[in-house]
Amino acid sequence: MQFLVEDLSCNHCVAQITKAIQSVDPLAVVQIDIPSKTVVVSTALAAAGISQTISDAGFTPLLQVE
Repeated sequence: MQFLVEDLSCNHCVAQITKAIQSVDPLAVVQIDIPSKTVVVSTALAAAGISQTISDAGFTPLLQVE
C-alpha cells in the first residue's frame, strides 16, 4: 500500500513513521521517499490501520493509492 504524506520532510520524519509502523507490525517493510513524500508499506495489516498509525505518529496521510 502507498500513502502520500505531504508533511514528510526529513530523515527524522522517516524514522518516526517507520518506528510507528513497525511497532504495530514488526515484520512490516517500510520504504519512504522524502522528495516524493511517499510511504510504501508491505504488511498484512489493513490500510486503515496503517493510515491511523501514521496519523498517530503526527503525520497526515493525505492520499492512499492501492
